[in-house]
Amino acid sequence: MAEGPVVSTPYGAVRGRYENGLAVFRGIPYAAPPFGPRRFRPPVPPEPWDGVRDAGAFGPTPPKPPYSEAFAKLLSDPVVPGDDILNLNVWTPEPGPGARLPVMVWIHGGALTRGSSAVPVYDGRTFARDGLVFVSLNYRLGVEGYGLFPDAPANPGLRDQLAALEWVRDAIAGFGGDPDRVTVFGESAGAISIGALLASPRARGLFRRAALQSGPPEVTERDKVRRLVRRMATRLKIPATAEAFAAVDRAALAEAQAEVGRRASPVLGGPAFGIVVDGDLVPRDPLEALLDGDAARDVDLLLGWTSEEYRLWLAPTGLLERIDRLGPVALAGAMARCRCGPEVPRGYRLAHPDASTADLVGQLVTDHLLRVPLHRLADAHPAPSYVYEFAWPSNVPGLGACHALELGFVFDTADVPESAKLAGPGAPQSLADEMHSAWVRFAGEGDPGWPQWDATHPVRVFGAGEPTIVHGPRDRELALWEAEFAASKAAVDPADPADQKTQKTQKTQKTQKTPKPGAVPLSVVRRLRRPGGVRRG
Repeated sequence: MAEGPVVSTPYGAVRGRYENGLAVFRGIPYAAPPFGPRRFRPPVPPEPWDGVRDAGAFGPTPPKPPYSEAFAKLLSDPVVPGDDILNLNVWTPEPGPGARLPVMVWIHGGALTRGSSAVPVYDGRTFARDGLVFVSLNYRLGVEGYGLFPDAPANPGLRDQLAALEWVRDAIAGFGGDPDRVTVFGESAGAISIGALLASPRARGLFRRAALQSGPPEVTERDKVRRLVRRMATRLKIPATAEAFAAVDRAALAEAQAEVGRRASPVLGGPAFGIVVDGDLVPRDPLEALLDGDAARDVDLLLGWTSEEYRLWLAPTGLLERIDRLGPVALAGAMARCRCGPEVPRGYRLAHPDASTADLVGQLVTDHLLRVPLHRLADAHPAPSYVYEFAWPSNVPGLGACHALELGFVFDTADVPESAKLAGPGAPQSLADEMHSAWVRFAGEGDPGWPQWDATHPVRVFGAGEPTIVHGPRDRELALWEAEFAASKAAVDPADPADQKTQKTQKTQKTQKTPKPGAVPLSVVRRLRRPGGVRRG
């Protein structure tokens, strides 16, 4: 057996493994364990070590609650015990400072409450096989990473990601990577995190390109996060402070988090953990900063979504059927969730007369939360942008082209059992070849292989058969939202300044480029959650 490769990092040397001709290093610490006096605090560098540290196995994963039974059947989330959770992994075809290969850094999703770099779908071997250096990382999750307290800085999980990118800048050359050719990519919460990093002055210069999969630049209202922290504090019978939470056992904290957060979902809304404006790492709403052209002007973008994102959120729990039974009540709930008038769902019904109520609600909420902000970002961004849609339907009944389904194809790991949990048997290898090579080309050359975004709105659609270019496939629906935004802005910014009553109203309202969604009314949520408790109409 060949001796494993050894590479020096700023904190000490690490020994990896050779696997199928590739050098693989797992569990390298990029920051110190965030426990004890460092709990709920920004990351600090790890203690340097003497000799050569073994990097043959995945490092510990962050504390997190398990998926519910319905989602555990579809999504894998390994648990590795231990304190040294702020670690990363590197796959490289050519360790050594002379290679100067493009680098891809993966930030996983999981609603900022679950996931890790150890998920088998995220294996970096295929990117290294194709001539790139691949990095994946862990970061703090849930209340440990995104709780909001009066006695601790906000967004420690996002600060972890920043620290990992700084490690890449300082250390990746030793693994054969080029620190000036870094592409950061992520899905769902990982993409939302990248949106915040794009707009953060502190992340400037750490990456050249970015791919946002099924997640827009956004922040969560601070009061929404505080409510979740207060609910946890009430359940644990402790003050809602970082000092008090730091004294609670990790497992007990994760259990309390799971209990108070079980009703939240992307479609229904409700209190949730998320990135917040903190005046430091996140000085303002990331989407607003990017739309204003204040940030990331020279970063190339790859943006996209799946055709039926909402089916992962609704199908496993039976909510699709319950929404259909609710009928108009569910549409009213969607209007409340998106804070829109009746013209928007009416326009969706006219555009899709044969769609079920659940499909209309799902597409409406998905467009508002995800596609509209990504469209607007592509329109406003001065550097080259490329947009895609993943349209291949899963072979698992009911899932369709759902959220996260594209991951096994982007990573070209559709053959691993964990990918098959979501895709079902017989996923087409030709589709994986197309998607994976597009991401490789984007990272290596800045061009995934289809036209840049322009006024014609070219979208690369990855579905059954050959990928195609479709111009403006969502423009009809998205125009409804533009009209809604225009009407909303006119209501708070009237043309006639002499209207004193309107001026008074203006003083109590804030103009937003994208209206923030609310939550579905509690009465509707209860009827959705109650099996058999809803009736048509």
